[in-house]
Amino acid sequence: MSIWTTGGRMKGVRFGCSEGQARTLAAYRRGESDLIHRDGLWLLTATCDVPDVDVTEPDAFLGVDLGIANIATTSDGERHTGVHLNAVRRRNRRLRRRLQAKRTTSAKRLLKKRRRKESRFARDVNHVISKSIVTEAARTGRGIALEDLQGIRDRVRLRKPQRITLHSWAFHQLGAFIAYKARRSGVVVTHVDPAYTSQGCSACGHTDRRNRPDQETFSCTSCGFAEHADVNAARNIAARGEAGRAAVNQPNAA
Repeated sequence: MSIWTTGGRMKGVRFGCSEGQARTLAAYRRGESDLIHRDGLWLLTATCDVPDVDVTEPDAFLGVDLGIANIATTSDGERHTGVHLNAVRRRNRRLRRRLQAKRTTSAKRLLKKRRRKESRFARDVNHVISKSIVTEAARTGRGIALEDLQGIRDRVRLRKPQRITLHSWAFHQLGAFIAYKARRSGVVVTHVDPAYTSQGCSACGHTDRRNRPDQETFSCTSCGFAEHADVNAARNIAARGEAGRAAVNQPNAA
């Protein structure tokens, strides 16, 4: 790369990246790049205009239920657990409280550094989860059905520890990562109404709050179907995705 400095332009400056990033830069880079100094590192950010792949009409949908105990659960039964992640967030919250109580310059500097570290941690986890979901959908020729979580922080009533987790985790970022990775893979993404997906039976359709006796268990009071609660919810989301897609593709009566 070449960069402007106070002493003039420097040309042929070497930089490091992965093989995949190098291929993307060579094929799709557009405009200028930015050189950023952050936490002792020099980072080069480049804008790449990557064309979307033609979208393939899906035969079915992979439903994804987003939550706290399990960050993402698919209708295939794959659960991206939040046990380790929640433990990390609790440890970070305790450390923040101790540093905030000190009110020293060094404590404030460390707080600022820790905020960026936690943000990078959440971003990395969301990248890993979204890549796994999109890869599986593309491999099996399915679309992805997600809950429409707009306004979830205002709708959901939770105990204080769960409210802290809900507000701290970047669910919107995870949905955005799934969406852009899906576009690059030609996978359809649809958003469905999340109402009662956790209380409805994916086997018979019976909806009752008693179907969900606790966080992990789903047991239908009508047909007796039992499954992990998040997997059952993900299957309901997948079914709503298929129903919504069928309605959109239905020809007009005229």
